[in-house]
Amino acid sequence: MKKTKAFSHVANFTGYMAVVADYLSGLGKAGRILDLPAGNGLISDRLREMGHEVVSGDINRERPDYHYVDMSNPLPFADGAFDVVICLEGIEHLLNPVPFIAELTRVTRGGGLIIISTPNVINFYSRLQFLFTGAPYQFNPANLPAMTNDGAGDRGHVFPLSYFQLRYLFGQHGAQVKAVRGDKWKRKTLLPVYLALLPFAWLWSRLLFFHQGDEGQPARNREMFDHLFSAPLLLSRSLVLVLEKTA
Repeated sequence: MKKTKAFSHVANFTGYMAVVADYLSGLGKAGRILDLPAGNGLISDRLREMGHEVVSGDINRERPDYHYVDMSNPLPFADGAFDVVICLEGIEHLLNPVPFIAELTRVTRGGGLIIISTPNVINFYSRLQFLFTGAPYQFNPANLPAMTNDGAGDRGHVFPLSYFQLRYLFGQHGAQVKAVRGDKWKRKTLLPVYLALLPFAWLWSRLLFFHQGDEGQPARNREMFDHLFSAPLLLSRSLVLVLEKTA
């Protein structure tokens, strides 16, 4: 009988990994990077090829040089230990991602970057799926394993986090959005439907951000509105969010 791993990871170099590698290649200098969860190490390997010093952490013990890290617990690294921290497709697997967000910010130096990728639950396709099923794309409740709180294993996608939630939660710990990126577009065949819905989404969002919103934060509201109607948020399968920790 084939043995099933308690913690899964992708087998190929994905689109969101390429987006992150491309973004970091534009920084112009090497740095110390934490890759968590490291999975099979493909993004760690690429970043090392680019000249970065990479610390790979995971619970899966895929490689002997990995630091054992359980993202549900405090991270075993000093404050400000890394120039860049990346967490690709991991945060949505946690029962409670809020302490983890605090930890990611803690181990990033002032002025350093935090890069998160997670399923984009506010792209047009996910909005349509939620409208008709009550579940965002990539968060199928029928696929969730029956595990108790103390169970050790991969829970799958249990905690959808939108651009707005990530922005707010990281902001509470001193990290501000620097860039919004995305990988491949989802369900491009539905583009005519998306275009038909776009004017209604734009008008309703205008009401939300500029008539019912906090008028004391016009620059923030404008930035969120602009991000919301960018191609990465409207169409990409995965959201890649770059944040900068304030010095």
